[in-house]
Amino acid sequence: MRRRSLLAAVLTSAVAMPLGAAKATAAPVRLTLPRPTGPHPIGVVDLHLADRRRSRELMASVWYPSTRDARRHPVAPWMPAASWHALLESVGLDAAEAPRTAGHVGAPVLGGRRPIVLYSHGNDTCRAETTIVVQELVSHGYVVATVDHTGDSYSQLPDGRVLVPGEDSFTPWDSAYDVRLLLDHLERRATARRGWGAALDMRRVGMFGWSKGATSTALVMNTDPRVRAGIGFDGEMQSQPPVDGLDRPFLLLSADFARNTEPSVEEFWQKLRGWRLNVHAVGAAHGSYNDQQWLVPQIAPLIGMSEADYLDWCGTLDPARAVRIQQAYPLAFFDQHLRDRRQPLLDGPSPAFPEVEFVR
Repeated sequence: MRRRSLLAAVLTSAVAMPLGAAKATAAPVRLTLPRPTGPHPIGVVDLHLADRRRSRELMASVWYPSTRDARRHPVAPWMPAASWHALLESVGLDAAEAPRTAGHVGAPVLGGRRPIVLYSHGNDTCRAETTIVVQELVSHGYVVATVDHTGDSYSQLPDGRVLVPGEDSFTPWDSAYDVRLLLDHLERRATARRGWGAALDMRRVGMFGWSKGATSTALVMNTDPRVRAGIGFDGEMQSQPPVDGLDRPFLLLSADFARNTEPSVEEFWQKLRGWRLNVHAVGAAHGSYNDQQWLVPQIAPLIGMSEADYLDWCGTLDPARAVRIQQAYPLAFFDQHLRDRRQPLLDGPSPAFPEVEFVR
């Protein structure tokens, strides 16, 4: 929250650098994402929600396991082209095209009810920022719903209007309200049992968030018992009224905002009364638990990013290792707490992940 997030933050750090490398490119390079590891193809639909109480419009996406027919449907972009370029142009750059995802727009839904995971994004960014994690969960049988926090995100409405972040008055409580609005919508869809709504198991709901979204995850759990388990990706856990304690499972993945450097995180940790775990990846930076860690190394040479700026935003954690951590730990957590499948990965340090420390 003291840093602008995801690509906007990274590109801002490059504004003072010569931009010749980006301008000399004949055509924008299309970025790529790693493939998810699960067996299920992925479908995705966008939702346009009306927040009448606050006179706002919200965009959300629902990602769900699909059938083999998914590949007949269009591939979903990481975010719409207009909002992507608004993000780049906000810092005077247009060096790359948004990656394509593993999702297929409007693909048929795979039968059966599935556990649901909600996502809340960080400051001044978008619902796409953890697509790597989202796709991994869905490929292993989850439904994941993400939402753009209007006023704090780059988003595009169905009529073509592009929304950009406003002033810094948008709080984690505002994000939490958006998530509860989305959760109410999903509950209505589950009751109707039509289309992808038939896949929603409202008895098994989890949530995760990055940075400000980590705080909103805790706030949603404070106020909504429908959410059974939560993950915070390196959040400061600061809000007014403050984050309270929880008696449900919570996982902290820490980097810049560790318990020994951020008092609000330690205070939150001490209030947790249920299952809890804090892991830290050595060399991780604030963005190491989202797509930034994979996309920035592709962008850096296009804009001539210095090594110092790269290390500031990505740390020393290898991008491929960061991806494996993003794929493995959230999946293990939700498998254990939404599917009741014990996960040895959560019991202690693993030889498969030597860079991951358990913080006691």
